[in-house]
Amino acid sequence: MGLGTSLVLIAIGAILEFAIRVSTPGFNIHTVGTVLMVVGALGVLVSLMFWSSWGGFGNGARTGTRRRVVEEDIP
Repeated sequence: MGLGTSLVLIAIGAILEFAIRVSTPGFNIHTVGTVLMVVGALGVLVSLMFWSSWGGFGNGARTGTRRRVVEEDIP
């Protein structure tokens, strides 16, 4: 789960927790919102812990080997 997904989970959880005013028998939508916010917060923490090891896109470091192909002119 990436940082963006975690932030989306937090946003959806906050909407379910604070913005929606419904009560349903047998199903508490506010609890679902709280669970989504907690899972999103844990995702943010894990993403930030591994951010330095991952490096993101386009950091310039390439892994692997380079091959150099030399073509010879055949007379």
